[in-house]
Amino acid sequence: MTAQYDASTSDPAPAPEPQPAPARHAATPRGTLRLALAVGALGVVFGDIGTSPIYALQTLFNPADPHPVPINDNNVFGLISLIFWSMMITVTIFYVMLAMRADNDGEGGIMALITLIRRHTDGRGRKTSLVLAALGIFGASLFLGDSMITPAISVLSAVEGLKVIDPSFESWVIPLTAVIIVLLFVFQRKGTASIGRLFGPVMIVWFLTLAALGIGGIAHHPDILKALNPVYAVEFLFGHFHIGFFALAAVVLTFTGAEALYADMGHFGRKNITAGWIFLVFPALLLNYMGQGAMILESPANVSGPFFLLAPESGRVPLLVLATTATVIASQAVITGAYSVASQASKLGYLPRLRISHTSEHEIGQIYVPWINWLLMLSVLTLVFAFRSSASLAYAYGMAVIGTITIVTLLFFYIARTQWHAPRWLVFAGGGLLLAFDLLFLAANSTKIVHGAWLPLVIGVTAFTVMVTWQRGREIVTAKRSRMEGALTEFIDRLNAGEPKVAQVPGTAVFLNRGAETAPLAMRANMERNHVRHAQIVILSVEVEPVPRVAEADRVIVDDLGLAHDGIIHVTARFGYMESQDVPAALRLVKSRQSEGRKLKLKDATYFLSTIQLRPGPKRTMAKWRKRLFIATSHITADAADHFKLPRERTVIMGSHIDI
Repeated sequence: MTAQYDASTSDPAPAPEPQPAPARHAATPRGTLRLALAVGALGVVFGDIGTSPIYALQTLFNPADPHPVPINDNNVFGLISLIFWSMMITVTIFYVMLAMRADNDGEGGIMALITLIRRHTDGRGRKTSLVLAALGIFGASLFLGDSMITPAISVLSAVEGLKVIDPSFESWVIPLTAVIIVLLFVFQRKGTASIGRLFGPVMIVWFLTLAALGIGGIAHHPDILKALNPVYAVEFLFGHFHIGFFALAAVVLTFTGAEALYADMGHFGRKNITAGWIFLVFPALLLNYMGQGAMILESPANVSGPFFLLAPESGRVPLLVLATTATVIASQAVITGAYSVASQASKLGYLPRLRISHTSEHEIGQIYVPWINWLLMLSVLTLVFAFRSSASLAYAYGMAVIGTITIVTLLFFYIARTQWHAPRWLVFAGGGLLLAFDLLFLAANSTKIVHGAWLPLVIGVTAFTVMVTWQRGREIVTAKRSRMEGALTEFIDRLNAGEPKVAQVPGTAVFLNRGAETAPLAMRANMERNHVRHAQIVILSVEVEPVPRVAEADRVIVDDLGLAHDGIIHVTARFGYMESQDVPAALRLVKSRQSEGRKLKLKDATYFLSTIQLRPGPKRTMAKWRKRLFIATSHITADAADHFKLPRERTVIMGSHIDI
């Protein structure tokens, strides 16, 4: 079993002091773009959490639940209060007010936290940081599982609403769901900006409708407003712990999109997401949940469908159409979040190099990752055809969400203590309370493992295994390749001493390499086998910094390797992890005085790539199954010539093989 492994890129290097983030919106008027981003955020970021009122409260009182909640006034007040304070603590206080401040130059999500931890690791805290980084990778893996489950359950629950109109439509549910999912993922290539412009106005109507329906329900039974008192939540949870504890597994459905808010921060900005949540989304959700609670107080029979029963009978069909559209939109939040997580994981060395398309000229965080897009589509379709109903997926929904939230909480407070130097008492008191809150939800969801909560755990463990295997495999390949290549300085000294004997030809040769320490395999092969060298030789290394962008003035670092007139220089091209790695454009920044007084002749330059064929070897570097997994994963590596914007007609690929 063999695979081609690109050996021309560099591992992520420790970052220097972060550069100031560039202006994101210079091409359009600031006010117009800010409004567009705010509307786009409503259409992309809040879709998941914004559609939870359709099913959350109904699920809490579902008689088919293994641990049903009895329907009475005290339980209704307690659950509405618990929902309100859970969203307040988890989303408003933790994510919006705290976690979103821990950004990596504008980028958010669990991978941004891992980057911050890696960037500031010192000798004493190295082991702790490695453990937390591994935990963070598992949290990112759980989020990727959520990105598969959410579209499946959201679209299924929407299309299943057709049965409310006419039961004869039941046979159409699965085919229509599959068609909608395919169309949704095909449309992703248009970018989140265009999707946001399409979905944003729909979601504005949706949230206003939620608020209006809720107000109507509250008007029928205004006593429900007493549920704002946290005493009701505490009494329900701890006064009836045998009921309240198991109810937490369904309460988590009310904030299933919380991590997407953080992960999508790079797409739309913290201010836009914060404003959307505080001024529209949170009030609309709260009003609707309270309105549904009022309906159940009025008549326990309304628990069969409190959301749709809030609307007058004549308005239920339009509401069903709007709800169907909104639940389809809900899938977008986790899809764009998955792009962000996968992109950052690739740049940090936990996944192979992926082809990433930037879909906006004004917002650098808006990306499209084709390989992840099609993997998600196939996974979602598999879940739809395997489980065939939203009810079958319901118990799997919360585990991925609360698992990720718990890990994010732990990583955030570690950063707050070690990097922000927050007082120890504040970190242990505040962090301890929030972590205890999350662990309570996690324990409740653990009781649902046999009922479907195993699914996100399996997906998470699988994704985690792929990531850590890829990271370990890269380390093995890099070490063996370094021994094959040999020291660069020794090779150049031998070359200048006439060994090997080569003929000099005019022109410029650019050899992509992983650093300045070793000789590129392609350069060594070209000189030892073809016995030629170019008049100008550039050994180029690409470094991906853990910041979104690198200023143009800091793009290239040039080293003459100790000899000023041998025609050989080393260039380090530095890119941010959100930038397109355009190697020819970076080389054009090299000045004549940096290249031994001669301008690089790039018009007809030849680019050489070193590649390696991977084979499983006899040494026990990894388990045999991990070796096969690493080799299989290497097949998804993006084409190096395309990735580095190299001219195809002037690119030569040379390589060797390595046993791992």
